Parts: sequence; C-alpha cells; structure tokens
Amino acid sequence: MKPISLAFVDEIIEVACTIQQIAAPTFYEDRRAKFISEKWQTAGLKDVSIDETGNVWGCLSGQSKNAIVVAAHLDTVHPDQNLPPLEKKPGRISGPGIGDNALGVASLFALVGLYQQGKLKLKGDLWLVGTVGEEGLGNLKGMQAVVEHFSNPPLAYIIVEGIGLGKLFTRALGVVRYRISIQTPGGHSWANYGIPSANLELADLINSLAKIPMPQKPRTTLNVGVMQGGSSINTISCKAWLDLDLRSEDPFTLAKLAERVNDLVRGQNHPDVTTSIEKIGQRPAGELPANHSLIRIAQSCLRELRIPPVLEIASTDANIPLNRGLPAIGIGITTGGNVHTYAEYFDIEPVHLGLQQLQSLVERIWDENDNDLD
Repeated sequence: MKPISLAFVDEIIEVACTIQQIAAPTFYEDRRAKFISEKWQTAGLKDVSIDETGNVWGCLSGQSKNAIVVAAHLDTVHPDQNLPPLEKKPGRISGPGIGDNALGVASLFALVGLYQQGKLKLKGDLWLVGTVGEEGLGNLKGMQAVVEHFSNPPLAYIIVEGIGLGKLFTRALGVVRYRISIQTPGGHSWANYGIPSANLELADLINSLAKIPMPQKPRTTLNVGVMQGGSSINTISCKAWLDLDLRSEDPFTLAKLAERVNDLVRGQNHPDVTTSIEKIGQRPAGELPANHSLIRIAQSCLRELRIPPVLEIASTDANIPLNRGLPAIGIGITTGGNVHTYAEYFDIEPVHLGLQQLQSLVERIWDENDNDLD
C-alpha cells in the first residue's frame, strides 16, 4: 500500500472545506456540481459532464473498459443557501455538511491527485461521480441515473461517505416515507369552538403512531420528521400535515409497519375530518452476500491499516445497485460525529488512513478480479 503524504492530505481537507462552503441542499446541488465540473476539466479528466439529473461525471482512463465507479453524494440535509464559517480546532473541523458529505466529495479529488502523481494504477476506466438526491426526499435519483447509464455493469460501485472509517456498508436499509394530511372545516377559536381542529387531530394521530411497538430485531424505526398546521393563534386549524419516515432491516417487517400506519390513517377519518396518506419516498433494500469477494477485499484493505472492519447496514446511494444485485459497498474516510447537525465534525488525523483505504480498494478490485466480482 503506497503511503500518502500529509501535505497531500492537507490539500484534500482544504478542498473539502471549499466544497462545504458551496451550499447544496437536495434539489439545489447545481452550484456544487458546476464547481466540481470546472475543476475536473482543468485537471484533464475525460468525459467531464453534468447529466440531466444533475450528477457531475469525470473519467480517468485505464487500460481496459472494465470500469469501476466511485461516487459521493453532493447534497446536504441543510437548506441554507449561505452557510456559517467552518470552525477549525486542533484535530477536527466542524460545520454543517463538512463530513456528510463534503469530505466524501473531496475524496474523489484525492483519486485524481494520486493518479496524476503516479501513485494510483488503473487497469480500467475509473468513473468519478458526484450524485444528487441522496438526502431527504431525493429518493436516490442521482444514483438511479448512474446505474442506468451503464449498459455493461461496472466491476463495482464504491460509495464514499466522509464519516464512518472502519465501517463497510454492505446491506441497504429499506425506507418508506409518507406525507399524512388532515383537513377539517376550521373556524374561529371562540365562535366555532368545539369543531374538529386539524392540529389536534394530527396530534392524536402522532400519539397513536408513537404507541406502535418497534421491534429491536430486526431493528425498525418510525420518525415524524416534519409537521405543520394552522394559520393563526385564534383560528381553529383546517389543515395540518406531517412527513413520516419508516425504516427496517427486514423488508417484510417494513411492509407490515407501513400497512399498520395506513390502517391508522384510515381510522382517523370521521365526520368533518378527512385524513389522507401519500407515499413520497422509497429506498429499496438490498444486500451484498457475506461471502462476496468485494467484502473480502475491503476488509483486507482496512486490516492492513490496523482498522477493524465492521459490516454495517445503512441507507445510502449503495441501496440502488445492491437492490439490483450489483456489487456495491459504502466506505467512510474518517471518524466524526454530530452528523446532520450544525455541529457536525470530522477528525483530521485519520483522513490519511481513509484515503489509503480508498486507493487500495480501487486497485485491488482490478488486481483480484479479471472480469467481475463474485
């Protein structure tokens, strides 16, 4: 495994800091994609483009067409168009989206730099992709477009997250999302007191949802992520809604939970109260077989760095290829915490290990697999 200089790591961290300051809420990743496209064109990558979905593409050409795709999502959960300055402390950098996923995107630049330095040997085409729509209600639309782009499937999809070093995401967590809406006649808080309030009806429904027992095995979760209702303090609310996120390690358990939620919604209808439910998102489950060579290769790369590999389940861009039976794995570049908050941070010291892991993984897929992974 070729060592990566600390000076080079510092350069990549600075790239991550620059990317973080380019706001990229889900559905509004265009500024970040344009920045990356321009940088890759300057660096001499081939076939640099931004596709109709909004993904940014670039290719490092190898000796054959046995391609590998390395992807990192561009978008962030934060809706801000102007982000606060990063906070840099000894050993860590913090700020919204710095680890999820500015550092992941910067890792694509690391592969470009290592290739240009002659430290990354390619035996096939290496496609680098910054994807859109990974967070929120993006429904992984960017990765769907990536998978559909290839008529001949790549040898592997490597999904890069900034945080999670040591974790190998080999199972795709199933997710179903609903928007539940309630309508009532509404009215004046004094003159019409006693008629149903959409807000109170919604509160009753949330209370019923919270009482649904969630199994620990298979792990299953229910979350009311967003709720809204009413128009003024002295008006009986006529409209209220919530967004609901359901997840489970087991597709059957997830389907049963979704069925129970739909039953609760149907039971919420009564005179002057209309409740509706709409599916607004779904992330398919999938799994890389435990004996798959891609897992063995990834585990070996981590062990050589004295990092114990841990197989994990998560909802990432890897859901799409895994659901379609294609070799895919998610990796992290460093350690960190407070993900999806304004206090999100990553640790600086392990970054060089994460980048070495990525470099080694790319090379070994070609070294150990002439045609495909099985």
